[in-house]
Parts: sequence; structure tokens; C-alpha cells
Amino acid sequence: MEYKNDDVAVFVDNVSIHFNMSSERITSLKEYFIKLVKRQLFYKKFIALENVNIKIKKGQVYGIVGLNGSGKSTLLKVICGILKPTYGEVFVKGKISPLIELGAGFNMELTARENIFLNGAVLGYSKKFMNEKFDEIVEFSEMEKFLDVPMKNYSSGMVARVAFSVATVVKPDILIVDEILSVGDFRFQEKCNERIKEMMKGKTTVILVSHQMEQIEKMCDNVLWLDHGHVKMVGKTREVCEVYKNS
Repeated sequence: MEYKNDDVAVFVDNVSIHFNMSSERITSLKEYFIKLVKRQLFYKKFIALENVNIKIKKGQVYGIVGLNGSGKSTLLKVICGILKPTYGEVFVKGKISPLIELGAGFNMELTARENIFLNGAVLGYSKKFMNEKFDEIVEFSEMEKFLDVPMKNYSSGMVARVAFSVATVVKPDILIVDEILSVGDFRFQEKCNERIKEMMKGKTTVILVSHQMEQIEKMCDNVLWLDHGHVKMVGKTREVCEVYKNS
């Protein structure tokens, strides 16, 4: 099968995600159970993804574009194993470092210093390893002056700096980035881009979701265009982006 090829990092095979959403407003747990007993609960099926097929090779920078609600983040969560497909299968080779939601893996009541170690543990790194890499993480994030400030007082850009610095302190096999490079100042975005380029040289596979088409065109080899959960187009970056921008 294709996913067993040595050069394939991620293989999404005919994946669909269906959710059952309540079609009425329920204001209390009591009301929910009464309707459940009386069999008066009604749901509408929401299709987040439908028959999605993609193959991402090792070392590729793979872009995913589409309007809000098109299924981009849902697809990333399926690849990470956060969501299980309703139908189809996903095959992943290697360790994934996900940057999907700002603050995921952080306790916002804790300081940045504490969260660096917490997030490292979530990613599977030992305390000894994090001690060795701590200065490097702080230096890249440029958050030295705010290390002992609770992260609930951070801006989204400050959270992004710490999250990206921890997630990329080692070169993962697969790095998944969902809009996080769009947060913060331009100079730090360029710094993140440079680190991703370094990873590419080391054969790290990067899956990038962004609304910034310039960023997609500049960094990606291939692009998937999602529209309401369906694959609208997939192919070389220039071809897909040209059609997408003119749609």
C-alpha cells in the first residue's frame, strides 16, 4: 500500500468526520434526561470532512487552505490523533509536534517558566532534557523578562512565542502548525519561518495551515484546498493558490 512507502510521512485514506448536533436548545440537564427518556432528542448530522484523501511525503512542507469552517483544523486534529475518523484511516510515520491551538498544553494560571516544563512533559520530554534546553527555549522566545509572569496575563502573541519555542526545540519528524505563525510581530514570524526552513533541511515534514497566502506560496511544496469538508483541489502550490485566490 502507498502508506508503506519509505518516503510517505502521512497518508489520509478516504477520511470522513461526521458530528451529531442537537437541533434544539436544551437549557438544563433535567430537560436533557426527560427528552432522552421520552426519545424526543433530535439531532442534525454535520459533516466536517468527507472522503478526504492526501499523501504527504517526508520532508515536504504541505499547505492547507480554505475559508473558516472548511475543515482545516479538523483535518489536523485527525492527523494528530485527537479526533478519530467516522470513516477511513490515517497512517502517520514518526513523532508529531503539534501547534494547533494557542495555549493547548499550557496552564494559564502558571508562569511561563513552569509552563515550559509542563508543555515539555506533554510532548514527552524528560525534566533533565528540558533543563538542558531551557535557556535555548527562552532565548528563542525572547521572553526572558516575563518568565515569572502567569501566562493568563500574556497576549496571544506572547503565548505563541513560548509554544513555538518549546515545540521546535528538537526537530520532530512531523511539525503541524495551525495559524500560529500569523500571531505576533513580523520579525518573530520571520524567525519562525527560518527555523522551519532549518527543519526542512533535516527532513522534517511540515503541515501548515494559514490564511496568509503569501506565507503558503513562499513555504509550501504542495497545497490542499478544502471547501466545506470536501477536497476542492490538491496539487502544486502555485496552481492551487492561483485558482483559490481567484475563486
